[in-house]
Amino acid sequence: MLGVWLSYVQYADGANIICFSYDAGMDLRQLRYFVAVADAGHITRAAERLGMRQPPLSQQIKALEAQVGQPLFRRHARGVTLTEAGKQLSNDARAILRDVAALEARLARTGSGVQGRLSVGFTSSAAAHRFTPAVLRACRQTYGGIDLALSEDNAAGILESLAAGRVDCGLLRVPIARPEGIAFEVLLREPLLVALPMGHRLLGSGPSRGAPTLHLRELANEDLILVRRPGAPGLYAGFLDLCRAAGFEPQVAFEVERMMTNLNLVAAGAGVSVVPASMRGTHSHAIVYCPLAEAGSLDAPLTLAYRGHELGGVLASFVGLARKVAPRFSGTARASSAGAPE
Repeated sequence: MLGVWLSYVQYADGANIICFSYDAGMDLRQLRYFVAVADAGHITRAAERLGMRQPPLSQQIKALEAQVGQPLFRRHARGVTLTEAGKQLSNDARAILRDVAALEARLARTGSGVQGRLSVGFTSSAAAHRFTPAVLRACRQTYGGIDLALSEDNAAGILESLAAGRVDCGLLRVPIARPEGIAFEVLLREPLLVALPMGHRLLGSGPSRGAPTLHLRELANEDLILVRRPGAPGLYAGFLDLCRAAGFEPQVAFEVERMMTNLNLVAAGAGVSVVPASMRGTHSHAIVYCPLAEAGSLDAPLTLAYRGHELGGVLASFVGLARKVAPRFSGTARASSAGAPE
């Protein structure tokens, strides 16, 4: 039971200053009893409204008066009326009970996952997928009481922040590590596309040129720009393995930390790359995105990461919403495993 710690009250009664102390043992039940008697103006009627017998209620009121050190009611044949001390306590008690009721309501909403703060991290390539703005918008619309705090980072930074408790969940491609206690859910999968700078020789020439389907072996002599972390699974390692299986050693010209840096370099004509299909449209004036014939052997997931042992409240609401929204984008994604590093 919540204790009420009002240690000292002072008020004016005409020309006199009246002081009394509230004992630290006062509790909310006593305040509710007191307010009920004050409202009813009669202890027996208050007891009936409270669903209790009159003697225990009288005992509680007397105990409360003993705690504050002076009478709170004037007893008379027709019932009771408040003393000056009682009037002051009535104001304070009602304010306390209102605040407690509001606090209990807020805690209930937080516990039920409809109110609170949720910190979400995401990588640049995860943010590029239509799912990410869709799920964030759905969260704002469905749970107006959830305050979303958004931040962008690379996959390593998101996992580090998750492990340290700085963010509640993260949207990324494939984790570069799997820290203990972090749960990973693959929400979507999408094919990979070859990103070529406008005017590249593999696009052909003439007015009919478009976005041809390319084979891996056609990239044998190309300068590749890839997102890489040493020893990371997913797109980088899987793509290199596919190249070698096709009979050539890929020429990696640049290794970058973020997918957007990757595409900036492609747009500048520094090389070619392989990216998730949701990145299509980035630098559309300077990049052509071509299907990869071998894309069925390697795709890019969109992964939701969170601390599994803390799946409750607003986090549980967001995870559940993400699971609900993800199937809407299944036309551009396939459910399986493995994928891109960021």
